[in-house]
Order: sequence, then structure tokens, then C-alpha cells
Amino acid sequence: MDETSPNPASRGKVLKRAPSAIVDSAEPTEESKRQKHLEKARALGEKDESEKLLEDLVFGAEDKLVEKLTWKDEVGSSLLEEESSDSEVENEARLEVPAARRAVWDDDDDDEDASADAEVDMTHKYRRDFMKGCRKNSLQAETAAEAPRTVPEGNGWNSIMGRERDDDDDDDEDDDLLRKTGNFVASSESLPKGIIQIKKCLEANNDRLAEGRLTSVQFHPSAQVVMTAGVDQNISLFQVDGKSNPKIQSLHLENFPVHKAQFSADGEQVIATSNYNKLFYVYDMMEGKVIPVYMVRGLNEKKVKEFQVSPDGMFLLLSGTSGYLHLVTMKSKELVRSFKINGEVAGAAFSQDGSRIYVSSDEGEVFIWDLKRNKCLNRFTDDGSLRGTSIAVSKNGQYIACGSSSGVVNVYDHDACLQESNPKPLRAIMNLLTPATSLRFNATTEILAIASNTADEAVRLVHVPSFTVFSNFPVSKRSFLFHPQCLDFSPNSGFLSVANDKGRALLYRLKHYSDF
Repeated sequence: MDETSPNPASRGKVLKRAPSAIVDSAEPTEESKRQKHLEKARALGEKDESEKLLEDLVFGAEDKLVEKLTWKDEVGSSLLEEESSDSEVENEARLEVPAARRAVWDDDDDDEDASADAEVDMTHKYRRDFMKGCRKNSLQAETAAEAPRTVPEGNGWNSIMGRERDDDDDDDEDDDLLRKTGNFVASSESLPKGIIQIKKCLEANNDRLAEGRLTSVQFHPSAQVVMTAGVDQNISLFQVDGKSNPKIQSLHLENFPVHKAQFSADGEQVIATSNYNKLFYVYDMMEGKVIPVYMVRGLNEKKVKEFQVSPDGMFLLLSGTSGYLHLVTMKSKELVRSFKINGEVAGAAFSQDGSRIYVSSDEGEVFIWDLKRNKCLNRFTDDGSLRGTSIAVSKNGQYIACGSSSGVVNVYDHDACLQESNPKPLRAIMNLLTPATSLRFNATTEILAIASNTADEAVRLVHVPSFTVFSNFPVSKRSFLFHPQCLDFSPNSGFLSVANDKGRALLYRLKHYSDF
């Protein structure tokens, strides 16, 4: 018999045990039933884990909630506030308009543009100034577009004068002034005394500084032009814009150091004299010709230096030697008549209508001549003067100013000078300590400029109505004006120019006056 095959006896035993086991599992005993009943009873007293979670959510799990609230109070915040804020954020997020999506590419220029459009608190004083400047620049731009530019008619130099000017965003209220020309007087309130509103500009001849001392500076009677002349034998014309003052033209006179140069009354010619001979030049700007005048018939003078042009444009008054003055026609350059005073001629001036001549002598006397009647109307002694050096007459005919070698400038009433031999000055101005060599009234007779060519910074501006000197001109910690040789106001007092011994024509803007 094979060893692996089961024993029949044992096989029978197995078959007997199997049925009994099956019966025991299918039919539980009373003890097993009782155990199962107890287990179910115990299960009824306990809660399922998921049921506990649901109860906590519905009924709040009071014990645990108290513990949570206590812990939140300790850290300074409440669970209820946290839940409320979360809900408000969610509500605002739902109601908020979605923001524009940001581009993948970020450009710095775009960020600057966006920031420029952002709202800014303009109540800050710096931002108020910024807005004021923006409004001012905008107004100037609109005015520049509307305002016509006026230039004199003709050819040559005045066509150059009409060139376009750059209106920078600089400066200022001066732009309106620089667009106006003409010989009318602007209506404005009276000039206050004490401090004058004045601004230093670029030199009038900055485009071509003179090589040596300037002897003349004068504004054109009707155009926005200034002329300079000096010992470097040059006469130059510049367009006055207060910013660059471009040169229009320069004229070189060979071997002719210019002692004095002056425009004709109509502004179409320039007359120039020198120191050493009686030759003088007439430059016709309309024709572009330089005309030498070698000899005036009947004029017995070795040299011609000082002269004056009559306001009516009819005559040229030449100052000779030994007290002689010679009246020459502007048109034909012929001698009309001669006058003689006591002593040497120290200065001469025309009345505004050209009918009278006022002459100061080196002996301290003043003579008044009537050209129409060829008669000396009066002569008087300048009060306290030992030697006269200069004379000027106001354009309104109200005042006569006389300068002396002591630096004192006496201002007289015109009518008193016509009637009295020893009139008393209205005011003696004693701010100069060296000879008063230059005197000039402005167009409105509100300012008298006085200067001496023998001392640094020797220039003063006198407020004529009160006869007081403006305290803020000149004001400099160092020499800037140097020796002032001559000076002039523009036709309507908008500018003042002072020529010095360094070849510079200093330019100042008088802000009280709105026209050139």
C-alpha cells in the first residue's frame, strides 16, 4: 500500500467530525446568543464617530466652543470676528469689478505715464507752485501763437531783425514785452519809489563783445534793436530779446575809433564821429552804404567829436571848440548857423520838439537857445557848480538836469530856468563822488539815470517824483558795472543798457514797464 494514501479508518473519522462542526456553527448556543445581546446593548449607549462630527457641526459642540473662545481671548482676537471678517472679504470680492489683467511685459515708460495720470494731492504748496507754472506756460504758449510780430519795413538789416525767435519756457512775464515794438507809451500806474523791480539780462552785445572800451550804446527809436560802438572801430547792431540778443550786423570803420555813434530820428541812419579829425561817417541802413562826410562847407573846426541829433530829424548839432556850436542839416550836411557861448561846451541837448537847444559850459553856466528866432532865451548859473560836465532835458519838458565835476546833479524846473538867472534846484542829487558824465531821463520822466565814467559802479537811478535814489541798484558784492561810459533807456523804458570800459553793454529789464 502506498504510504501517502489515507487510512480508511482515519478517513472515516474525519467524515464523522466534519458534520458535527458544521452543526455547531449553524446552531449557536444560548451562551453565544446572550453575549451577542450584551454587545448590542453596549453599542446603543455609544455614538458613531461620524455622528459625533455631525452633532458638533449642528449643535456647536458647546464644551469645545467654550475652550476655543477662551483660547482666542488669550491671544487678543475672537473666533466670531475672524469668521465675520472672512465672510465680508468674500462678499466684497464677489461685488468688486475685476481689475485689468497685468501684461506679461512691464515697461518703465508705461509706469511713468500711469503714475502721471494718478490723482495727486495738489494742496501741498510745492504742487500748487507746479500747477501755477503749468498754467503760466500754457498761457504763454497761447499768447505766443496769437501775438503778431512787428518788424520795421525795409531790406537788409531789418529783414534779419524779423527772424523767428525761440520762445523758451523760461522766464516769464517778459515774453509779452519782447513781442511788442513801437514808440507809444504804455499806460501804467506810477512808478513807486524805494525799490525798483529790475532784472539782470544777458549782455546786449553778448553775441559780439567789443575789444576795448565802449563809447556808445543806444536803442533804436522804433525797432527792438540796440546799437553799440567803441574804440575797436566797430559799430554793431543786436536784436534785443533778453535771452540770446543775436547780432544783426557789424560794421568795421578802418582807422576810425568811434567816439560817439547815434541813430537818426527815423532810425534809418547811424552817424559816427571819431577823436582825431573832422571826418564823420553816415551809415545808411536802408541802402546798406557807408557815406563819409569829409567836410562841411563853412565849418572851421579841426575835429568833430560831440554831436546831437534833433528829435524832428532835421538837424545835427556839432560841438566845436572855443564855445562854438554848429547846426548842420541832416539831409544835405550843410551848415545852417553857428552859436557861441562863454567857455567850452560841456554838454548839449535838444528839447523834445526840436525848437530849443540847452547848452552847459565848463564855467558852470547853462544857455537856452531858440532855434526859430535864433535867440538866446536865457542863461543861468548852475547852483554850486564850478564846472559843468553834462546836461539832459526830460521828454515832457518839465525838468532840466545839470551834472557837474563834483558829481552833484541839480534838477531844475524848466519854467524857472527860462525866467530866472539864478534858479534854485528842486533837488541836488549827491550820490556820485566823481564827475557826472552821463544823464538820461526815461520816456515817462519817472527815472533819471546818472553815471560817472571815472569810478566803478558809479551808476544811480533816481525816482524823479520824489527825487530819491532807488536803493537796490546797483547791488553787487564785487565790481560788475566797472566804469560806465554811457547809458540809454529803450523807447518805452522796458530796458536799460549801460556800456562800460570792458567792452560790455549790460542789459537790465525794468519790470514796471510793459512795453519795449
